[in-house]
Amino acid sequence: MRSDKELDEHYKHATIKPSYRSLPFDKRKIHYAVMAKNDTLPLLIFVHGAPGAWYGYMNLMDDTTLQNKFKMISVDRLGYGKSGYGLAELSTEMQAKSIEAIIGKENQSSKKVTLMGRSYGAPITALLAINHPETIDKLYMISPVIDPDKEKFYWFSGPGKWKPVQWLLPDLLNVATAEKFAHENEMKKLLPEWDKLCVPTTVIAGETDKIADTANFTFAKRHLTHCDTTLLRLKNTGHLVTYEQPEIVKALLLREQFKRN
Repeated sequence: MRSDKELDEHYKHATIKPSYRSLPFDKRKIHYAVMAKNDTLPLLIFVHGAPGAWYGYMNLMDDTTLQNKFKMISVDRLGYGKSGYGLAELSTEMQAKSIEAIIGKENQSSKKVTLMGRSYGAPITALLAINHPETIDKLYMISPVIDPDKEKFYWFSGPGKWKPVQWLLPDLLNVATAEKFAHENEMKKLLPEWDKLCVPTTVIAGETDKIADTANFTFAKRHLTHCDTTLLRLKNTGHLVTYEQPEIVKALLLREQFKRN
């Protein structure tokens, strides 16, 4: 986790700095960071996995070329950061609706929105694109965890549910554990919805990903049949694609932006 002091230090000499905003949502607040050189630029929204926080996308938010092309927003998902920290929201639908509320407030452009979701953030952004194709221009799912039959558990996953263990762990890990044990059922609910995804979608996975089962990539290939889909598997790349291969991610975003212009 990064403290406010560490974030302030990071941006001390930056020309463009994030502004922090929040919206009331479902008896709590959804918190997010906005990097905007111009408030009317097309909106690009980043959604992190589990655990995580808005600054998990800081390397892309800090990119000056992207700053010239997009108004970028990175979200603290419900249960993380300053969005009701420690209070897990297990519903993919509610997580998606919280992002929808941000779009409603922040999209000052006449253009549609670009979504990028990583890991557990991928199905959240996908559901938003499924429900609102009129609002979403492009969807990027990075290291997605979307196959209900391939939820990966570890030896320590079970003990993470024990109350005595939870007392010893930071809240963000307890939230991530709660999400993990609910995720399979949430992805089963999403199964009949994939046929409705019609927004152009890019799926990127690392060939050496040890966190998201590589079967998730195969799942995407099998189920994303009603949209313009680009599927990329990157060699020598693990789960954190946006940190390990930021130039590829950036090139994809800018390629689409140039096409749009």
